[in-house]
Formats: sequence, structure tokens, C-alpha cells
Amino acid sequence: MDESKKLAGDKRRQFILSLLKERNQPITGGELAKLTNVSRQVVVQDISLLKAGQEQIIATSQGYLYLQDNQQQNTYQLTVACSHTPENTRKELELIVDHGVTVKNVFIEHPVYGDLTASIMVSNRIEVDLFIKKVQATNAPYLLQLTEDGVHLHTLESDSEDKLQSAYNSLVEAGFALES
Repeated sequence: MDESKKLAGDKRRQFILSLLKERNQPITGGELAKLTNVSRQVVVQDISLLKAGQEQIIATSQGYLYLQDNQQQNTYQLTVACSHTPENTRKELELIVDHGVTVKNVFIEHPVYGDLTASIMVSNRIEVDLFIKKVQATNAPYLLQLTEDGVHLHTLESDSEDKLQSAYNSLVEAGFALES
């Protein structure tokens, strides 16, 4: 690492923040580390400091993403409760994104830790595939595996209530959605 090209702390964090704000796609910690000529761990610490300063940065399976205010406008959300085996995760996510719906997160109620939430942020089959491959490569368990009967919830987001309803109906037909 060329020490002369390292960005100092505050300057580096402002660079990272402006880069995240101008991009609509996630950027990995590794990419940010290369651009700022520091280690990935330093970037992780910088992101934590930015979040502590109330910046709307989320970590997704594809990298870091800044939540723009305009991303909240003209969107509808629906929370759905689902249950299935880990082997059906790809099918569940594809059913949702095929309706033009984004899967923002997954959350569970853990018997010890209470509510646990993880960002997913997948909107199409390519992102679903990347998400599944990352879980498999890291051998990480799905949150649903930490619950009885694989019960978990997703926050779904779309520009249309009809798309949300269609995605929900597909989950019901596949036997994944828990109906109320």
C-alpha cells in the first residue's frame, strides 16, 4: 500500500460518503479500500463512524448502499411472514423479484436476542443469484434456520401496490407465505 496516497480519516470518510451518495448501486468494502488506499477493515470502521453520525448507509450482500431520500418516495411496502426450508430460499426470492418487487430485508424473532434483521436488497434474479452464492461460499446459515419451522419475515418494496399483491399471491400459491 502506498502510504503517500492514503486519504486521512475525515477526508476519506467524506470521499466514501460522497461516492455512496452518487451511486445507485452497492459498492463493496474492497472496492472502497482500493479507492482510498486503506485496508478493508479501515473502511468497515469508517462506515461504522458514518452510520453513528446518522448517515443512511446499509450493508447489503452486494456491498454498501446509501439510502437516498428519493428512494423513499413513490414506494409501497409490505411485510410478509414466510416459512420454508433453506433449500427453497432461491425460489422464494425469485418469486418475489419476478413481480418487480425488491426484498429489502429478512427478520426473525430469536429466543435469546429478540428481533434480528439482516439487509438483503435484491431486486432481480442476478442479485438473487449473487446473494445465494455468497451465502453458500461463506457457509453462513440463513436467519430462517435460527427459528422453529423456518418462520421469518420480509419487508418488500415496490413502486406499485399491485406488484406487491401479486408477489404476495405467488408466495401464498407456493405455500411460502403464512396467511393471517
